[in-house]
Amino acid sequence: MSWLSWFFTLKLCLSLLFVGLVGRQLGLRVGLQVVQTATCSRWGAPSDQGLFQEGDVVIGGLFSLYYKPPDLDNDFIQLPYYKPCTGLQNLPLQYIYAMVFALEEINHSTTLLPGVKLGYHILDSCALPPLAIQAALSLVGGDSASCNSTALPDYSAEEGIRERRGDQTVPLIIGGSSSKTAQILSRILGPLAMSYTASCPCLSDRLRYPNFFRTMPSDIYQARAIAQLCIHFNWTWIGAVVANNDYGLVAIKVFQEETQGAGVCLAFVETLQRENIVSDARQAALTIQASTAKVILIFTWYTDVRELFLQLDKIHVTDRQFLASEAWSTSGDLLQDPVTSKVASGVLGVAIRSSAIPGFENYIRSLNPSGRPDDKFLKEFWEEMFGCSPGATSLSTYASSLSTQEDSLLQKESLPICRGTESLEGVQNHFTDISQLRVTYNVYLAVYAAAHALHSLLSCSDKESSPRNNSFTCSSPKHIKHIELLQHLDNVNFTTPQGEMFYFQEGDTPAKYDLVNWQNTPEGSLKLVLIGRVDGFDLHLNESAIQWSTGSNKVPTSVCSESCPPGTRKANRKGEPLCCFDCIPCAEGEISNQTDSLQCKHCPSEFWSNAKRTACIPRQLDFLSFNETLGITLTTAAVSGAAVTTAVFIVFLYYRQTPMVRANNSELSFLLLLSLKLCFLCSLVFIGRPSVWSCRFQQAAFGISFVLCVSCLQVKTIVVLAAFRSARPGAGSLMKWFGPGQQRGSVFLFSFIQVRNVFICIIWLLSSPPVPQVDLDIPGLKVSFKCAMASVVGFSLVLGYIGLLACTSLLLAFLARKLPDNFNEAKLITFSMLIFCAVWIAFVPAYVSSPGKYAVAVEIFAILASSYGLLFCIFAPKCFIILLRPEKNNKKHLMAR
Repeated sequence: MSWLSWFFTLKLCLSLLFVGLVGRQLGLRVGLQVVQTATCSRWGAPSDQGLFQEGDVVIGGLFSLYYKPPDLDNDFIQLPYYKPCTGLQNLPLQYIYAMVFALEEINHSTTLLPGVKLGYHILDSCALPPLAIQAALSLVGGDSASCNSTALPDYSAEEGIRERRGDQTVPLIIGGSSSKTAQILSRILGPLAMSYTASCPCLSDRLRYPNFFRTMPSDIYQARAIAQLCIHFNWTWIGAVVANNDYGLVAIKVFQEETQGAGVCLAFVETLQRENIVSDARQAALTIQASTAKVILIFTWYTDVRELFLQLDKIHVTDRQFLASEAWSTSGDLLQDPVTSKVASGVLGVAIRSSAIPGFENYIRSLNPSGRPDDKFLKEFWEEMFGCSPGATSLSTYASSLSTQEDSLLQKESLPICRGTESLEGVQNHFTDISQLRVTYNVYLAVYAAAHALHSLLSCSDKESSPRNNSFTCSSPKHIKHIELLQHLDNVNFTTPQGEMFYFQEGDTPAKYDLVNWQNTPEGSLKLVLIGRVDGFDLHLNESAIQWSTGSNKVPTSVCSESCPPGTRKANRKGEPLCCFDCIPCAEGEISNQTDSLQCKHCPSEFWSNAKRTACIPRQLDFLSFNETLGITLTTAAVSGAAVTTAVFIVFLYYRQTPMVRANNSELSFLLLLSLKLCFLCSLVFIGRPSVWSCRFQQAAFGISFVLCVSCLQVKTIVVLAAFRSARPGAGSLMKWFGPGQQRGSVFLFSFIQVRNVFICIIWLLSSPPVPQVDLDIPGLKVSFKCAMASVVGFSLVLGYIGLLACTSLLLAFLARKLPDNFNEAKLITFSMLIFCAVWIAFVPAYVSSPGKYAVAVEIFAILASSYGLLFCIFAPKCFIILLRPEKNNKKHLMAR
């Protein structure tokens, strides 16, 4: 096929070059005679293989009526001669009669081209560009009835426009069923070309194709419409199967440009070559099967789609949602194919806008060879439809037309003669089906556009209002200049018989499409249902009327990765398309409140993310409260400690005259119990919402209470040591320094040092007091609300002094642990100091590492633990003897060794 195309293109170029050389050397008419001779002898266009009607102005028609090309003989031993194509197609035959119907309708009009009869010369192009050129040259090269006609075209060197001056004028050809054919015709032929199906965006270039018009929208619009469908239904993972030519490759390029930035990716792009359709379709089917894309876009011819569906059926792929281009979205062959119903139900496609043509159905049904004896197309259709020959006369005329068809005609002679009762009234096929006139309506519009342009050109009534400074003049049907017809076509603006506005925009028509859906019928077949329309860039869709490939009304999903919900962000996978990603939850303190967020946003410092990471909410103040479990526990422990201390105080007070109480320095014991009670109660100051006064009072109360307590213990230890040392010879005067007055003074002295320290701290607190402060540096919804330590020095001095007293007491108690006594209080002080020191040594790292309110809880725990240690280690053994072993509460037992 490609060799044939190249051969004819080369031959055409050589012929035209030869024409130019001869025209310059020998004159214009001699060159034209050479062209005519070449046309008749070499192109071999039979004059009667078409549909002809003479008129004042003849409109050319070029249709792909037959689909089987002739056999080629490439032995190069004789000049090429091409036999006619075979395989009559019903739908293109309908296009032909739509053109004839429109011309007859115009000829009967009293307002459009009155007094001017339009004729037609319609030929077949066999869907092959070389044969299309052959037929087009036959249309413009002279009288179609004979090669001996002297009505030759005349070429104007100044205008560069070919104009035919003769009895029959072909100023315009309606044809070029493919974009490739349209490009060739538009570049080679002088007469204007108006296509009804050529949709290549390249044809919109007026610099390259200035004399081309079409009633078919550019493929850009249908590619954009399909892209809008994908965006509308959130299909982001699309597979594509396209024809390996401009139709498919340009469309997929436009599709990608339209979806760029909308998050739509192509999972794969498979191409189909007509010459290798079986293998290419098999490869495409395997790719579709392996891909996770559930929506497949197909931009190719319906015959290619049929092979693809066949391959998909073989591997049982029936769960894909197909998007159809206009080339196959309305194909009756596919809709009636049982394989299609299994593989491609629910197809959603773009189709050429359908419109009714009033009176056309009656015209089609009334066609009969008896009324059109010279109509060879209708005769052949009649023979295939009814299996009989319309008449011997017509058959003999037809048989004598070409000697090359003798074999086929001899076979047809065997057909019986029709009885004359045959009619198309009850026939149902593509030719008689006018329920959806799509390409047919484009042909109808093309004829009317040409008629209105001719009406404007041939009418003198608009001379004064004509464009371009009234440069238009009235033309006669026999002398039509193509440059003038081109200008009038550019300005065509009329209302069709159906009430639609029609006009050209640089040779193109405004994009109008139907959106169609293939739906299952109860019989198991498929039917075409209109579910929307496209007007330019506007998409009008009735979603409720769509039946999807799944058989339900639920929109199928086709994504590489599911959308990331709010609270997460998209993270692209390395080496994969942008549509393939992972959803990463936002970190604490960050949110994303939109679907498919690319990044998470940090919340302000006063706010924190909620549990779902979708919103920033105010952070909650977190402090050690009396209402929470930890606060209740610590409060209970503090109150219980204070109560137990009070109980011991009462017991000691009641038994103050007993040896057990008197032997252990009752005054220091009462003072120690009082300080322990203060230690228990001061822990309560740390619980609750921090305030200015509670922050100032906490450390002072803590320091004074514990210094008083440890001072009492230190004095008691010194007293014990002095008592036993005084028993040694020569040490009797030692006790006079540790009498009751001296003991009270020692306690006051140790406590006063701490009070002085606290007094200094009070001055510091008044100048720069600790205040309640929110700790926003700690992450979390709950923000710590505590007393900020304005200076660590003050707190360190308090703890340091308490630690010094505790270590001194521990050392003295340790030295007195082995003194000979039945009840040695030094041992009890030793144990209590060990507990005290262990608790506060462990307190420092625990306090520093604990966040928020737990640091406060650690401090309270240290206060309570050390207080309980002192209370139980020192007073528990004494209470045991006083209450449970009263027989041992005597001087004899205490003095025993």
